[in-house]
Amino acid sequence: MEINELTPAEQRLWRAFATGAEVDFRDAGDEWGAERTVRAAVLRALLLNGPHEPGEIAALKIRGALVTGALELRYATVDSVIHLTHCRFEAAPDFIGAHLRYLSMRDSEMPGLSVTRARVEGSLRLTRCRFGGPVRLDGAQIAGALFLDEVEIAAEPAGTTAGTLARPVLQLNQTTVDDDLCARSLRAQGLVRLDGATVAGSLDLEDAELTNPGARVIEAEALDIGANLLGRRLRAQGRIDMRGARIPGRVDLLDARLSNPGGTALRASSCVIGEFWLRRGPRVEGLLNLRRAEINQLDVEPEMLPDQVRLLDLTYTFLTPHEPAERRLPMLERDDGGFDPHAYEQLTAAYRRIGDDQAARLVQLAKQRRRRSTLPWYGRVWGHLQDWAVGYGFRPLRAAVWLLSLLAVGSVAYATHHPPALKASEAPRFDPVFYTLDLLLPVISFGQEGAFAPTGGYQTLSYVLIVTGWILATTVVAGVTRTVSRQ
Repeated sequence: MEINELTPAEQRLWRAFATGAEVDFRDAGDEWGAERTVRAAVLRALLLNGPHEPGEIAALKIRGALVTGALELRYATVDSVIHLTHCRFEAAPDFIGAHLRYLSMRDSEMPGLSVTRARVEGSLRLTRCRFGGPVRLDGAQIAGALFLDEVEIAAEPAGTTAGTLARPVLQLNQTTVDDDLCARSLRAQGLVRLDGATVAGSLDLEDAELTNPGARVIEAEALDIGANLLGRRLRAQGRIDMRGARIPGRVDLLDARLSNPGGTALRASSCVIGEFWLRRGPRVEGLLNLRRAEINQLDVEPEMLPDQVRLLDLTYTFLTPHEPAERRLPMLERDDGGFDPHAYEQLTAAYRRIGDDQAARLVQLAKQRRRRSTLPWYGRVWGHLQDWAVGYGFRPLRAAVWLLSLLAVGSVAYATHHPPALKASEAPRFDPVFYTLDLLLPVISFGQEGAFAPTGGYQTLSYVLIVTGWILATTVVAGVTRTVSRQ
């Protein structure tokens, strides 16, 4: 391309390219006229075969230009730095498969963008860009950071079919970022896809607003983050799917609003997470799925939990903030997967780690009551009897009260009516207290029960005391055994 074929605005740009000087077209006024218009073909010619001056570093640095035509650099190798800021593009730039040194298009407006499978040796900056269509960065390899902060991506034009809800407006699947991915205050109307993406640093979605009602709003299966997922004050309308993600730092959802009524609001099943924070925000609208997840610290406020949760095989080491067992147990009862003993054992272990044995016993008692509902009728009857008598062995004081009460009843009854001795010459002196203890305690013997034989109603009383003693003893022993085995 010859310089005499260029417009005055393009000639100005051509001369500045060789030395890397910046051309600011905004000094030509606020209107997008000829003084601010450059052709995409001219930009392509500069980047692929532009003039160079010895001792200078060529670079394309433009502010405030209207770029006409399609900037197409598919599979090109560009050694120059590219700054196209505060620009307006008539067509979506195409960098598919390109090898770029550095690309900044911040504060620009364009119909869309394709950087699929491109390699960027430095950072890719799209801060405050406005897109009228999809942004494709799938498979891109970015050696620096990726900046998507304050980006706005509009939904597809009206009149498209409902099936387009599943099409991503921001495609980052299989993308590799060797630094942070900053997407603070991102505004996206549609699906944001991050399947298989790798971010060496943190993924920052603080203050982002993502909207795709009735469909997936974030699809991030097998996402791999080196540090943290930051989502404070995140507002998401639609389903967030993070199945199989690995986040060794924290998932920070403080003050977040997650909403997908009638469906799953957040699926983090089979994830490996260092810390999971879900506090200070409104109640989650929709199902919360943490099945098979491994979390070191689960920091959840009971008020944020929805009516429906799935916790099958969830494992965690610490549960914060510390709450009474009565406030944590509803979380386990909301699991629609049925009775899961593992969930109760996890909660019990969490309380034991901080030394709250009373709360741990309450959780175990709740576990036995929940298990009772899964038993046949005779098992439920026996369970109710154990619960009523001694709280499945987790309330030993109740057993002591029963024993003392029965001991008093038996002692008074047999003190007023001594049962006859079986062998008067060999029988010890009758003692109503120790005789009643012999009936109540199935293991210990004081030599009274075998020496005397009550009759009539007193014989019936002896049978009641024997049966009741066995029930109390077996229940208390079972409770003690469970406690000792866990310690």
